[in-house]
Amino acid sequence: MSSLNVKIQDVFNEPACERNRSKASNVRNKGCSKPLTPGAAAGGCAFDGAKIVLQPITDVAHLVHAPLACEGNSWDNRGTASSGPTLWRTSFTTDLTEQDIVTGNSERKLFKAIRQIKEAYAPPAIFVYATCVTALIGDDIEAVCKRAEETCGLPVVPINAPGFVGSKNLGNKLAGEALLDHVIGTVEPDDAGPHDINILGEFNLAGEFWFVKPLLDRLGIRVRACIPGDARYLDIASAHRARAAMLVCSTALINLARKMEERWDIPFFEGSFYGITATSEALRQIAELLVKKGADQEILDRTDTLIAEEEAIAWKRLEEYRPRLEGKRVLINTGGVKSWSLVHALMETGMEIVGTSVKKSTVEDKERIRQALKDEHQMFESMAPRELYALLSEHKADIMLSGGRTQFIALKAKMPWVDINQERHRPYAGYDGMVELVRQIDLAIHNPVWSQVREPAPWEDRPATKEQLPSTRRDTDTTRVAPSKSRQHDAGDFVEC
Repeated sequence: MSSLNVKIQDVFNEPACERNRSKASNVRNKGCSKPLTPGAAAGGCAFDGAKIVLQPITDVAHLVHAPLACEGNSWDNRGTASSGPTLWRTSFTTDLTEQDIVTGNSERKLFKAIRQIKEAYAPPAIFVYATCVTALIGDDIEAVCKRAEETCGLPVVPINAPGFVGSKNLGNKLAGEALLDHVIGTVEPDDAGPHDINILGEFNLAGEFWFVKPLLDRLGIRVRACIPGDARYLDIASAHRARAAMLVCSTALINLARKMEERWDIPFFEGSFYGITATSEALRQIAELLVKKGADQEILDRTDTLIAEEEAIAWKRLEEYRPRLEGKRVLINTGGVKSWSLVHALMETGMEIVGTSVKKSTVEDKERIRQALKDEHQMFESMAPRELYALLSEHKADIMLSGGRTQFIALKAKMPWVDINQERHRPYAGYDGMVELVRQIDLAIHNPVWSQVREPAPWEDRPATKEQLPSTRRDTDTTRVAPSKSRQHDAGDFVEC
């Protein structure tokens, strides 16, 4: 556990975060001074965070070394999509019992599980996740994985992120460290080119990255690795040969982007594919980074041409929604990259943002929101359900965009709601994704059900008549009739038959 403690402190002290970038260089490398709070797992534990980042690698077998409940709680935590392999949807666990723990059989059981997976599925790699139970009893998963790798002849990667060490966000970063230590740089590609890029922190929720990848293909830009959305193990193993990188979610994988820049000179920037302007800006910055790394200047002209064509199409499609949505007030209750990118995206279409959460946002994210809204009072760190309900029920917002956990607040307030978190089933990235998001907002706001549910109930509209009053006790008593003996006899005959 001592090596894990060093790793945690190293991950927590992130000199590339926006807060540290504003410090002097001699102080910046010391990272954050905020103390660690082990066990503070509000919003998910470290194991959950590591599984979120790594499970979308689609052709890898993900083996959870734990009692069964750990795998059950983490198996279906993100609505990512795969264009091919389905092994990542198969649940693997050592299913430890009290007997395994007491008798010290857990490490042998882990080794046996790795061997069985290799024989039955022959994956390109196996990821083994430590959990609270196995970390507390002292299982050395790194030693077991090393021995299994020698025996089975395939990469077996230890993911040392037990839940009790910290929050889900810490687990995200520990997953990035595992990729750096055991995966990235282990395979040398034979087709590296001047237009190869990495996309980091993109989860391909509901397949939305497939709205963006065709744009890059048209520019002649190849995505060497998208980490983790729809990823393949060999693509990630050769990701160190990309020329540039785009970081989509800095709260999750900024340590991965920074260290890849330090080790392999891969420059990165943080951008978003939510919204028309944000998508265009991301494409431009990708092209500019590639030119700085030696690509032909022609790619800049191709990018401008593509952006002009796609923006014209998208704005034309959005025109039909503008008269119906202009001035509509939107409440955004999410976090991370969406907290600022959706603000810009929706304001472009004429909607008004009455508030957005910044609970999981970086300092840079918050600054972007301030520049867009011009009012810090519209930013809230967290809002209690009672306050969200009051805001909606008093009609200070026309719709709420949030995750599934707060949808019932909107429904109780009889207000429209659209899911924008990881559980959603519709893609919202890129030009086509932005049009789809606006279409869903339009459908939700103008759904005729809201005018019906907001009307007074019939019993609230008029007084009850005499016929509608409850029956008296005597009326009720007269309806109680005991079954006859003959009927009881018939039933007995039926049972015997």
